[in-house]
Amino acid sequence: MRCVCVFDKKNLKIYTNRIMSKTNLDSVQNLSLRERPVDIFFMVIFSIFFITSCIADMIPALGINFDNPSANFIVNANHWYADGGTDKLFQNPPFWMKIIISLSAFVYMPFYAILVVSIWRGWNRIQLFCVIYATMIACNTGIIVFGVEFFGEPEWRTENPVKFLLFNLPYVLIPITLLIRMRKPLPFTRKF
Repeated sequence: MRCVCVFDKKNLKIYTNRIMSKTNLDSVQNLSLRERPVDIFFMVIFSIFFITSCIADMIPALGINFDNPSANFIVNANHWYADGGTDKLFQNPPFWMKIIISLSAFVYMPFYAILVVSIWRGWNRIQLFCVIYATMIACNTGIIVFGVEFFGEPEWRTENPVKFLLFNLPYVLIPITLLIRMRKPLPFTRKF
């Protein structure tokens, strides 16, 4: 029997498979999207994340060089971002960074689309996947990438920390906020 544990103000509640079965999940009364303004915010943000994954992460994941300006808008956008030492790790990634970039292009990007639809439709089953995603991206981006960009070898350190943080900090803070939002089962039955 699988259990999901949730901390309540007074005690620990355990929801078993019987309680969290498909029938019970589908019969739960969710709040309308209008009653969940935070979820509208998440829909907008993760739609933007979907687009930026297409623009930013797909190019290096496919091995397209963006060291020089290009007539192609997507290649040129990557060049503009990374040029001038803003993100040397992204511009010329070692193998392990290519794996992280590929995760964003081929795993996170489809997840963003599914997440937006799940929020819109009120599919509570997305909760576990949100927890997995938020944990992965907070560790990969927040610890590994930021650690290398600020404290790693000199050849990978950012020369423009303000630009780097403006572009990358949302990819850590927003997923952590999503993790807080999805902290309990049946997330769409409450405002936050």
